[in-house]
Amino acid sequence: MPSHARPKPSRVPRTLLRAGLVISAAGAALAAGGAATASAAPASAARSSDTGATASALTGALVNSLGGGLGPVKNLQVDPLANTPVDPLANAVSTQIADFKPVGTTLLTGALSNGGALKDLPLVGTLTRVLPG
Repeated sequence: MPSHARPKPSRVPRTLLRAGLVISAAGAALAAGGAATASAAPASAARSSDTGATASALTGALVNSLGGGLGPVKNLQVDPLANTPVDPLANAVSTQIADFKPVGTTLLTGALSNGGALKDLPLVGTLTRVLPG
């Protein structure tokens, strides 16, 4: 049988196999993390009825770790090629129809091509103000 007449193998089973492997690996990582946490706790530790102190300690640790960790991310320059002659976002296209206001791509790419950070972007910048840091 010529090669062009052979039935083509389906890619769906291979995709499903890859997805299954990814899910299995994630489950194994979660199980290993849970086993490591369980083995790190002392076997004879008495259970405390004071959950308020534990909850406030965990909440404080979470807020402090997120606050210090997200501050630098919000100030990072998003476009590494900004303010260089090879920046592809510096090319602006605009048009005007009749006597309507002109519309261009500078509204979207201007903040990035000028070296703006995540907090300087038009829509995302307002959302980053909610994040700690």
